[in-house]
Parts: sequence; structure tokens; C-alpha cells
Amino acid sequence: MERWQNMQQRAGNTLPDDLPLALVGDGAQGAVIHAVNRAAHLAGVCVGARLTDMRALCPTLKVDFADPQGDLAALRRLALWARRWCPWTVADDWGADGMVAHGVILDTTGADHLWGGEAAMLADMEGTLSALGHEARLALAPTWGAAWALARFGPVRAICADSAALPVAALRLDGETVLLLKRLGLRRIGQLADLPRLSLARRFSRAGPAQNPLIRLDQLTGHLAEPVSPPDAPPVFRVHARLAEPIFDPTHHLPGLCAALCDQLAKMHQGARRLCLTVYRTDGTVSRIEAACARPSRDPAHLAFLFRDRLERINPGFGFDLISLEALVAEALGVGQVDLAGGAESGVEISHLVDRLTARFGRAALARIQPVASHIPERAEVLAAPMAGLPDQVHSMADRPQRLLDHPEEVRVLYALPEGPPAQFQWRRRSYLVARYQGPERIAPEWWQDRPGTRLRDYFKVEDEAGHRFWLYREGVPGDGRGGAPRWFLHGVFA
Repeated sequence: MERWQNMQQRAGNTLPDDLPLALVGDGAQGAVIHAVNRAAHLAGVCVGARLTDMRALCPTLKVDFADPQGDLAALRRLALWARRWCPWTVADDWGADGMVAHGVILDTTGADHLWGGEAAMLADMEGTLSALGHEARLALAPTWGAAWALARFGPVRAICADSAALPVAALRLDGETVLLLKRLGLRRIGQLADLPRLSLARRFSRAGPAQNPLIRLDQLTGHLAEPVSPPDAPPVFRVHARLAEPIFDPTHHLPGLCAALCDQLAKMHQGARRLCLTVYRTDGTVSRIEAACARPSRDPAHLAFLFRDRLERINPGFGFDLISLEALVAEALGVGQVDLAGGAESGVEISHLVDRLTARFGRAALARIQPVASHIPERAEVLAAPMAGLPDQVHSMADRPQRLLDHPEEVRVLYALPEGPPAQFQWRRRSYLVARYQGPERIAPEWWQDRPGTRLRDYFKVEDEAGHRFWLYREGVPGDGRGGAPRWFLHGVFA
């Protein structure tokens, strides 16, 4: 309901507070009330009731359609934004009987001391969510089930309160199970916990986990684990910058964040491969920028440079008061060995250059040559993204040219012997007289992927009188039975 009211306010359709409002969804017997505002609640409109019955009770009820998918998407964004308090958060969209009880579960283990204790942390949550326009019921307990029950059926801002006096509906059971327990005289969680487990186990032996009160009771008391598992596990290396006042540009805080993150990486002998800079806006929106390194790095200046030209992409809105820098992927990185002259290894400079070019022009604009297990020159290498990692050593094939033509070009050749090197050839309307040569290098076709009848190649490295060096090959040999006279092609040019 709050999300719908905020959307109406942004559209300029502000409605009076005393007007009963309800959002409806499809039900088995017609439209069902999905959510109500305070005025509708005071008028007796109940969530889960049929719309026709509630209209008879409250004729002035204003109705609009609910958007469950949009609510769930907004809840997941809110769960991501809630990581400002702790790294483990997950959206809770538990539902029963067609109704959904939205919430956010946070595993604050080891994080409350950063906010001055549990009470101070809950107070900060309440104030921050209230500034966003959300009415929140907060509870802190040792288990997911206990926190869920206290937040919905306990006192406001409950901290480890006793759950024995709460109704059995606080165990996250469906309506039929709750009704059955009430008929058995079990209205409170304490009454259910005092009964012998054997009798309840027999009655609910065929019930699923969501309808079995014993399983829900064990989850609430901690006898059955129910860990918080977010869709993406939080990184091990993460630093924050909490700001007293909202700002619009994180540039001045980025060097300090990079230095603090590199200190964490150095203690564990790790280097960052993929980074994520996250800013938490005061309006509840989260903006993220990711960057990657060609090889592990913990150089603060280099990591800060990766974000320098990309910070302008962040929409600050009304400002942000929390900045987070995370190492999403880290790899082992020891102490770098310097050369005898005191300089760093050349591979680091190459990887830094790749990182800077990628940050400036984008990942799709760069590529590197990756070898392939093939004897055919045009198949022996492919272009790969530089983010896949740079080899520690680049092995170049000195006996082949660095530059190959996209497609070998046929040339006219004069030669003295049928199987010997060319004496003169013509390429692109220009004649070249061969002064020196080396070869041949015979390359047979790859029978497992070439078509039948493919002819072998004899490669020659030739040099003309002006010193230009070319890579020619003869396709086929006389009398091989796979075609007519051999043909000559120019495949590459040496530097």
C-alpha cells in the first residue's frame, strides 16, 4: 500500500488520509483484498476478505488493482539497499492462502557493534526507513522465525522478546493449519511447545514443511537451522565510508576506500580481480559500478583509476550517505619480485595498461590473441577478451609473421623447379624478385574438420631485393591427384 501511495503522490494524485483505500487481487471466488490503508482498517476492511463483502461493509471504499510482481521487485531492491547495515540480507516474500507478508531479513551477527549496539542499530533502521516513507515493524531475535514472529505479532521494536505468548499464526503457518490448532485449543506458541511432540508428529506427519507446526517451532527456537542465503554471497573484502551528510560526488572518498581495501587484501595475501563500487542514496536507491583487472592487483592508485572516468555515470539523486567498495573476486597475490635494476616486472605494466584501456573504452573494445591447438595458421589463434587474464609470458612464433592477411591472396609465381621456391611473383599489380628464401614448411590438412580433397600447403619465407619479407605457400603439389596445377598464395608479411 505504501508503494502504491508513493506512486500516486509522484503522479500528483494525492488522496486524503481519511479515504478508505484497498488494493485487490484475483482470488478463487472473485477479487480479494490484498492491502488496505489505515482508514480502511479502521472501517473494518480486512486483508484476505472478498471485495464484495467489504464493499457492503464500507460503501466508500476506493479500490485499485494490486501489483504483486512490482511489490516483489521493490522488496528485493530494498533488501539490497539494506546491506548498509550488514552484508547478509534477503527479501522475505512468505505467503499463505494467497496473501503475502513482505519483509526483509537481515543477519546482523557481528555488525551491531558498528552502530553502537542492537538498540541503536534498530533505532537507525527505523529512522532511515521512516525517511523513505516506509512504516516498519522491527524485531531482533536469534533466529529467522523468531524475528519474523516478533516483527508481526510482538511489541514495536522488539529485541529478543519471549515468543511463548504469541499466537500460533506467528509460526508462519497457513490458515487451515492455524484453524485446526485453534480447534484443538492451541492458540499460543507456548501451549504448542508444552505438548508431547509424538502426538503432534502423528497428526501432521503428512504435512509439508510450511504446514508442519513442529518444523516451524524448531525453526523459531533454533533447533532447526534456517540460514540467511542471499542470491549473491557478500564479498569477503569490503570497506565502507559512512557520511554525516549526503553528498553528490564520491571522488574524494575513493582513494581512501581503495587504500583500506588493499590493506585488507594484503593481510590475506590476496589481490582484487573484480571490484564493485556501491553508493546508497537517501531515497532508497542503490547504484553500482563494476570494474575488473587483467591480473590480481592491490595497488590503491591503480584501483582508484579504474573508476575515475566512470563516476559521472552515477545518478546522485538527492545525495548518498554511504559508499561501499567490494572485491567481488580475489585471487592469491604474493610479494612482487623486482629486477636487478630495481624496477617492477613488465607483466604488471602490461596488465595495468589493459585495465586502463578497458576502463576508458570498454571491455568490448579490447581483445588479445589466444593460441588454439591447430597447425593451420588462420586457425591457430582467436581473439579473446583481455578480462580472461593475461599470460605470465607471451610466446611469439618467430618463424611466422606477426601480421596475417584476413584471407590469403592468390599471386602469380615464376619458379625454376616445380617443387622449389618461387623466383619471382606478382602481388597487387607489382612484381617482386626473390633474392633469398627459406623453406618449405609443409602443413597437411586437418582431416577431422577439413573437407575431402583439401590439398596440403608448402610455406616459404622469401625476401625480395629491397629487403621486404613475405610468407608464401603453394597449395598442392604436382601429381597429388587432388586437382590441377598447384596455386600460390601470399598469407602474411613480416615486419
